[in-house]
Amino acid sequence: MGQSDVDPDPLDETPRRVLVTGVAGFIGNAVALKLLDQGCAVAGVDSITDYYDVRLKHDRLARLSPRNNYEFQQTDICDLAKLADIFKSFRPTHVIHLAAQAGVRYSITNPHTYAQANLVGFTNIIDLCRLHDVQHLVYASTSSVYGANTRMPFSEDQRTDHPLTLYAASKKANELIAHSYSNIFGLPTTGLRFFTVYGPWGRPDMMMYLFAEAILQGRPIPLFNAGLMERDFTYIDDIVEGVVRSCWITATPNPNWSGDAPEGATSSTPYRIYNIGNGRPEQVLKVVELLEQNLGRKAQRNLLPMQPGDVPATFADISRLAAATGFTPYTPIETGVAAFVSWFKAYRGLA
Repeated sequence: MGQSDVDPDPLDETPRRVLVTGVAGFIGNAVALKLLDQGCAVAGVDSITDYYDVRLKHDRLARLSPRNNYEFQQTDICDLAKLADIFKSFRPTHVIHLAAQAGVRYSITNPHTYAQANLVGFTNIIDLCRLHDVQHLVYASTSSVYGANTRMPFSEDQRTDHPLTLYAASKKANELIAHSYSNIFGLPTTGLRFFTVYGPWGRPDMMMYLFAEAILQGRPIPLFNAGLMERDFTYIDDIVEGVVRSCWITATPNPNWSGDAPEGATSSTPYRIYNIGNGRPEQVLKVVELLEQNLGRKAQRNLLPMQPGDVPATFADISRLAAATGFTPYTPIETGVAAFVSWFKAYRGLA
């Protein structure tokens, strides 16, 4: 991917110092690498939980450790005192908050984990941004906030009042907290609703990794709704480009916003919401076929009904992201799956 049209100005007398939370995670790690490539100073924060194999997290961190202008702190975002020390010593100009308890289905059986990481942790981050005059807070939301909505494509102006899981509810709460801080304190905030992220260095609890592993081991893959569900699969490089470009475009009040007909993506405060998706839903069965082609093996398919909290389809309207940043995600699913399988084989030491 080429240089962003909104890279930091090399003549800027105040170098950008970006705090990235969740830096050992799938998206946070790739975002930190992109920022370092742009010449930013980066401080990474991660608690390295054992939600999935920590070896993958340490291997991601190893990609960052040799880089200049990078520092890492193993810290839980729920530890306000330690987090405050990091803000005080690093003095971030921007914060990209990607740390969270992930996983839609995991939230059904582990609700308190989500309340801590996604509510307490988020509140700690945003309040420290206020106290330390951070220029812009960019944070991860999710396509799951669209919940029971069925009108496609999902637009940021649709109501998001009917989440189907606690994970989705916690992310919707982040958007509401952000708006209140933007309103009361004038803190610029931008929330990014990610749509089904995949690619190299992806999480082992996500579909692409789980299916690839099962196919190679000859185990059946679970296909909920018989594999007929559709997802707006978004390649990691496109997500990263959208995150970083959004960071450099500080949220501002919308002078045309009206409380008589309020739109959800902007506000009279410095607040923005953007979808980041590929803008094209793909059937899960198609992804299985692409995995089979790239792995050179056929999958054993276990057809199952829909699970609680699942939705039949997701599809992002990405026009606002394109208008604001000049970037439209573009990686086709065929290219992305091939890149993922190539990495997966290399990482797992497979021929």
